Amino acid sequence: MKISITFDDKYEVQKFGSLIFIKEGKETYITSILNIIKNELVILLKDKSAHSIMFKDEESVEKFADFIQSVLEKKHKIISTKIDGLTIEIVKE
Repeated sequence: MKISITFDDKYEVQKFGSLIFIKEGKETYITSILNIIKNELVILLKDKSAHSIMFKDEESVEKFADFIQSVLEKKHKIISTKIDGLTIEIVKE
């Protein structure tokens, strides 16, 4: 399964890409979603730090939250990410 999400800002897509997937260990640093406020997603990482990511719109946040839920529940794993401009493609197995 894969998803493509677009951001308004190149910094946000790059930050998000670096937080979501670590290629060497094929793992995600995200352990939970703390909050969703309009187009902002607040996530908790394995190191217990919280980070805010600003998506393009509310629909993108909800789309990602639905997609990542099975990964957080350890039913699926993220296997790759690819950034292309303001869009990130995330693939899970």
